[in-house]
Amino acid sequence: MSTARVMLPPKLVPVFTGEAMFRGAYGGRGSAKTRSFALMTAIRAHMWAEEGRSGLVVCGREFMNSLADSSFAEIAAAIRSTPWLAAHFDVGINYIRTKCGKISFAFVGLRHNLDSIKSKARILLLWVDEAESVSEVAWTKAIPTVREEGAEIWVTWNPERKKSATHQRFRANPPAGAKIVELNWRDNPWFPSILDTTRRDDLANRPDQYEWIWEGGMRTVVEGAYYAPSLAQAKAERRIDAVARDPLMRVQAFFDIGGTGATADAAAIWIAQFVGQKVNVLDYYEAQGQPLATHVNWLRERGYGSALIHLPHDGAQGDKVFATSYEGALREAGFDVIVIPNQGRGAAKARIETARRIFPKVWFNADTTEAGREALGWYHEKRSDDERNVGLGPNHDWSSHGSDAYGLMCIAYDEPQGRGRSERKPYSGTRRRSGGGSWQAA
Repeated sequence: MSTARVMLPPKLVPVFTGEAMFRGAYGGRGSAKTRSFALMTAIRAHMWAEEGRSGLVVCGREFMNSLADSSFAEIAAAIRSTPWLAAHFDVGINYIRTKCGKISFAFVGLRHNLDSIKSKARILLLWVDEAESVSEVAWTKAIPTVREEGAEIWVTWNPERKKSATHQRFRANPPAGAKIVELNWRDNPWFPSILDTTRRDDLANRPDQYEWIWEGGMRTVVEGAYYAPSLAQAKAERRIDAVARDPLMRVQAFFDIGGTGATADAAAIWIAQFVGQKVNVLDYYEAQGQPLATHVNWLRERGYGSALIHLPHDGAQGDKVFATSYEGALREAGFDVIVIPNQGRGAAKARIETARRIFPKVWFNADTTEAGREALGWYHEKRSDDERNVGLGPNHDWSSHGSDAYGLMCIAYDEPQGRGRSERKPYSGTRRRSGGGSWQAA
């Protein structure tokens, strides 16, 4: 029986040693994850063919409009650059299969062609590359399609969010017996010097992106995000640290209203105190599909039962079925409530500009606001799909809710211009904001 030499980063050797249904790697750029897994799909296909097995190797990505968006090129290159392996494969313009015809490769986009996987018979291997954005729905449908004896599922991804379905399934709560490792540039024995030049440039000039791009860290900011520079400045100035609650100042809660049900928008709450000219952000909360009672319970459990509540304009609108509103329900629960009226046309832009202006005054309690800061770092402009690349206002996605609530906080702070610290008058009553001018609730 002949043997062949396979070149892999040392950290991947245990991943491909022994039996396992799930194998994978996550990390930053330059780690050779995709190249190594592409090579191993071909080697595994060859091994199965030698054993006389017949079946399919399915290579999926979240989006795939053509073969150019798939792993086809990586696998073809891996086969062609490995002479002993190339002798056993037939690689065409749009197909890859073993020369014996027993094992073929299929390339699919999970977002739009997920159901087509179900119709594919005898899947021996499902490899999902660039898997960070794959939804829980996609995983729920895809995993059961791999049901042949000895079949496997491989996953490779660059982490972005702790809440992503891929992170939750394969890193936070990995399947029993899964062999999954973190792999970064320093784990690649063949990391090229030209790429190291790019890495060093990112470290020097894009420090807010470096950990995510190269070190496998979570993505804290999106390039071009509204608040990315402000968050980077806050970190550099150590305004993301331990922030204590001031017992002499009233706690305030700033809401973005969600709904109930699995597809409803999430509710978000920032907890802050306005102390002099500083905004001390103490806590952040987000929940999807939960009733108002759940949010109220969180406020009380965290010691914010006497907080002054700030609601956006729709907080005063009654529910179509029960003829009640957030404002009314919160008042009945014993809270003082302020409803900030609709700011009219251009409100989103005004809210963003106000938040940017006030950001240098904001201090975040690091441990309890991480999820909220993640939302702020992601909040970005939606762009048109045509060549004009026109800005269409804030992109409404998972980050919108926390960012809108943060903007509400900044609108509420809206420090009066031209007034010194000693002249500022705290407000501790309950009222609606009216007309023009600015005010502060403390």
